[in-house]
Formats: sequence, C-alpha cells, structure tokens
Amino acid sequence: MNPTRRTVLIAAGSAALAPAVAPAPPAAAAPRAAAATPPYVSYWYPDSLPAGSPGPGITWRSLKSWRAADDPDLACNAASVPLAPRFTPTPANTTARSGQARVQALVSFGPTSGNPSQGSATADYYALTHWAYLDELVFWGGSAGEGLILAPNAPVVDAAHRHGVPVLGNIFLPPVAYGGQLQWTRDLVQKDAAGRYPLAAQLVAMAAAHGFDGWFVNAETSGGNTALGTAMLGFVKELKALAAAKGQRVTWYDAMTVNGTVSWQGALNSQNQAFFQAADDMFVDFRWSTATLASSGTKADQLGRSRYQLWAGVDVESNGSGTYVNWDAIVPAGKPHVTSIGFYRPEWTRNHLPADQRAPEDFHAADDRFWTGRSLDPARPDPGDPWRAPAVWVADRSTVTAVPFASVFNTGHGLRWYEEGAVASEAPWNHLGLQDRLPSRRWVVRTAGERPEVSFDFADAWRGGSSVLVAGEPDQPAVLDLYTTRLPIGVNTVVDLTYRSESGEVNVELAVATAEPSAPGAAPPYTYLAVNPVHAGAAVKPGATGSRVKSVDGWQTVTVPLTGLSGTVRALGVRLTAGGGPVRWRLGGLAVRPDGPPPSPAAPSGARVTAAAGGDLRLAWDAAPGTVRHYTLHRLLADGTRRFLGATGQRAYFVSGLRPEQGETAARFEVRAVGELYNASTAVTVTHPW
Repeated sequence: MNPTRRTVLIAAGSAALAPAVAPAPPAAAAPRAAAATPPYVSYWYPDSLPAGSPGPGITWRSLKSWRAADDPDLACNAASVPLAPRFTPTPANTTARSGQARVQALVSFGPTSGNPSQGSATADYYALTHWAYLDELVFWGGSAGEGLILAPNAPVVDAAHRHGVPVLGNIFLPPVAYGGQLQWTRDLVQKDAAGRYPLAAQLVAMAAAHGFDGWFVNAETSGGNTALGTAMLGFVKELKALAAAKGQRVTWYDAMTVNGTVSWQGALNSQNQAFFQAADDMFVDFRWSTATLASSGTKADQLGRSRYQLWAGVDVESNGSGTYVNWDAIVPAGKPHVTSIGFYRPEWTRNHLPADQRAPEDFHAADDRFWTGRSLDPARPDPGDPWRAPAVWVADRSTVTAVPFASVFNTGHGLRWYEEGAVASEAPWNHLGLQDRLPSRRWVVRTAGERPEVSFDFADAWRGGSSVLVAGEPDQPAVLDLYTTRLPIGVNTVVDLTYRSESGEVNVELAVATAEPSAPGAAPPYTYLAVNPVHAGAAVKPGATGSRVKSVDGWQTVTVPLTGLSGTVRALGVRLTAGGGPVRWRLGGLAVRPDGPPPSPAAPSGARVTAAAGGDLRLAWDAAPGTVRHYTLHRLLADGTRRFLGATGQRAYFVSGLRPEQGETAARFEVRAVGELYNASTAVTVTHPW
C-alpha cells in the first residue's frame, strides 16, 4: 500500500483494560502471588524477531512457534459466533443491486499492541453496525515494531459473524521506509524439508483456533527478486488450498509482483494476475483509473473469474464521506458495475470527531452518513449527494431467518448497562460481541407527512446500552421499517414489542409483511396489528388482536399474536400515529417466538479463577450446552445484592480493581448463560479468598 497514503500503525503502550463497571479502589492486599494480566489481541512475526527489545506493553512472538495449547489468551480471543448465512431481500431502492459490486472494509479497531480482547470501559469506540452492506472485513493492523501478523479480536468477529460477514486477519510486510525487513518476507515463505510451507499451515490452524475466516496478505517490503516472487506465489497457493479445506479465504493485495519486486499496479495485469488466480480476491491499489479498472474487469472475465472478486481501493482515512471518488469508474449509475470496492479505513467516522464530540450519537450520525448517504433513508436516496453511499448501489442483506429471534437494539457500546429498564452499571463500555442483529435499512420511514427523526439513542435502554428513539412532530402515520426476515409463522407465533412513550400520545401498531414488496423501492405489503390505542393519561390496554401487556418502570412489553397470518414473515416494522404535538417514542426490544414461557438456557459449569493478583482476577468456565447469546458475570455481596461486572460471548473474563467489601473473607462470583430471548440460566458460582 502506498506509504504516502497510509497512517502507519506504530508501537503503542499497553492500554489498561477495565471491567464494565467503575473500578473499586485498589485492595490493601498482600503482594501479588500470580499473574492476572488483562488479555489483548495477539500478533506475531513470521519467525525471526527484530534486534533489540520490544517497547513498553509490546510482546514479540513468533508465529512459527505458536501452539494453541500454549496460548494463555486463546480463551479470551476465540470467537463464539459461527458465520451466519444471509439472504438478499428486495432492495430498498431502485438503484441498489445484488450480484454485482461488493464491499470490503479495511478497519483498524485499535493499535496492534494493547488492543483489548473483551472490550473496555469506554463508549468511544468504532462500533460498526452497517454490516448489511459488507461482504468482507479486514482487521487492519501490524507494524515493524510490534508484529506483522494480526488476529482479529473476538468481539469484532462475533458481531460480524452474527450479521453474516467474514473477517480476515492481516499479514502486513511493511515497506522498508516503515521498518520492513526482507528477512520477514523470507521467513513467511520458508519451506520445510518436504517442500511445504509450514507457516501457511500455522496461519490456517491459528485462524481456525480463533474462529475467524482467513487472511489478507499484504507484502510491501521491497528488495525481492524472481526467486522470492516464485516462493511467495507457492506460499499463497498452499495457503489458499489449506484455507479452503477449513472454510477460510485469502485476499491478496496488489503490491508484490510475480518478479518479487514491490510495484503497485492499480490494476489486474500480467504483473499480479498469478497472485489473483492463486487467491480468492485481490485488493487493487489506489492508483487505479477508469481505464485500468475497465481493463481489470475484462481480464478477470477472460480468466474465468468474477470481476467482483477485485476490490478497487478507496482511501477514506482522511476525509471519509467527504472523499472525492470517481464513482462511475466503479459503480456507474445505469450500467453494470465494473468491480467491487474496498474501503480503506472507514473508521474515519469516529476518528475525525474531536475528542469532546465522540459521544455514541455523534459517531453514529457520521457513520450513518457514510453508509446510508445524505438522506439518511435508504429508501429515498438523495440523487444530488456527491458521496455515493453503499446503500445507494448495493442491496442490503439479513441473517434473521429462525425463530426465536430477539433484539434489544444493542449497538455494542453504551454510556451505561441496562437490565429490564434499570441501570445495572453506570460505567461506559464497549464490547462488539454483545451487539444485536440490527436493522439493516437505517432508517426507512414511510409517511405522507412530516418525517420524524430516528436514531440509536444511549440515554435510556431496556437492555444493553441503546434503544431506538423516534422524535419529531409526525402529522401523518409513520411506518418505521425494522427488519427484513425469513421467519416461519407457526400456529402460536407471537411478537413482543418493548417500548416507552416519553412525550406525546402515540398509537402503536405492529407492521408485518408475509410477502416481498412488488418491486425494488416499494413498501412491504404490511398488515397492521393493533398494539395499543391512544388513551391520554390512561394505562395502556391490550389491543384488538388479543395482545398482552406487561409494564416495568414506564417500559411496556406488549405480546401480539400473529393471528390470521400464515407462511413466512418477510418484514417487520411499526406504524406510529401521533395524537398531536411533539413525540418522543423509544423502542427497547423486539422478539418473535412461540407463545408461552420460553425454556431457560442450561447453566455453564466449572467456573474457576485461573489467575489472581490482588484485586485482579481471570475467570473461566465451561460452556453451557445449547445456544448461548452471551454470559453475564455478577459479584454477589454479603448483603445479598448482585453487582454487574460485565458480559461476554467467550468463556473467560478479566476483572480488575476488586477489594474485600462488607467484611467478606472471600469474593463470590456468579456466571449465567443468556439465551436468544435474553432469558438467563441459573448461576454457577465461584469464590476467591482474599
């Protein structure tokens, strides 16, 4: 990648990882007797290490000597969510297409070193939510001073997999100007006595152990020759063969050529086509032009490959949605798309914000602008918008295909943690692995009148850290599209809506479509089921469909039977009709399930403390059988109160800064499995003597 167009990730100090609650003061404890360090994302050199010593907070490791059984952080770094299958519904507008250009994103979620494995105690995080437009995510990172091979962290992989997006680790052999050493390239492509490439097997084994989907190979260290180019080609071929056997993939970056030199082509041509043919996809360097992309697409066709396996690089690191892009060279309007697009560093949507303006709502406003466009409504693109957002030209996808299905609209970060409308922790947090499957079309609002604003909001939530806020003065009924689905309707299928009205009178109806829209851009053929009528100042009553209502602290959960409907739910939404004046209406949860009390998930087992040092502990447990959304951890105090510590999809967790309280001689912890409908198991407990 062109060094003049990259912010190189340099060595960084270790970032402290805190639990999802405000840390208690340090304990007055005996000297630490065992290591209990926070877990971080792993990174490696291929084999040989740099001369000298690593900087503060950096650990130099050799991939060649890595073994899963010897990795103390693997339990924290292994993803827990398998890659979900997804489908493409009828597009939300007439310009979005399926089967043509795809979208790749190269994202740096944090520094190479000191990148927390299990989230951290801040809401200031690149909480990517527009997965519906993505086809591949590259966990970008690596540097000469830290390590060159970077494994994605488990929270990112879990969030991506829940939405059907594969995640690739990054192999970054840096330019010499940024500390690259040709020996590291030679290390990567070394052969054993049998003529095999041992590090290719290591990479595939490591990706399998961590639960991600393959590798992005970016060889940019100059000084090579034809022999090295030949060795690299053999390595990529073997890497792909081994990866394919494990359901993994390989993307090649247009830098090294077949003669071993580094020369960015900005095209698919004779200098790199052998690498493209050896890999699954290729990222085309930013030097492309209208002519070179056209010729690249033609050459891919001639090779019997899809032209959409070429990612045309679009560098958005500096200007994000203000970047000038020759869109017609890639995704021309009214013509077949030429290639796919690879966005380099779309986390600009967070990074460009001043430090005092990085509240979650500020980030999501910028991120919605990037992925959806200036109109902020995928069903109504703004034709005058100079930024051609992905929602304009690529059809969204969904993974909502099985009952039970539930969402509390958790974006994976928040200012507090909520449980059933009550604040369980006042500490800000992020953990993408806790992110729900989120609405893919944000935000489609269908109304003949004044359009209300719709956004994720972090001032209140039913569970997790966020809810959907509808605010404005709608003078006509407004339909908010929520999910495109493929949910079978049984004889007893019901839908739960959890919401609260903060101001204004609002009549709520559940919108259910059992057929596709008549054409791209058309509204789903909704049937509207009564949820509640407007009764100013009165308690909400069941609607005409036989719905049931449960109220908790202003939040109302209404259970609506899908009476009279059959087949498959294709779309879900809500229709809101205001009684007059300003409205603030909040949606906290949605669930589609069989009627009746859901069975509780089985409990985990074998909870234990695996390392301790004063008030810092590493906890681990054995998986609960069956499907688990995530695990929650609480501390049980002597007076019987439970204190929320955090949640994770993994089977290990680090907590810090604990101390004895209420005269206790041992700390007691509870771990519960949480099911798809957010119902919790019984607790497995573990104690730790002070």
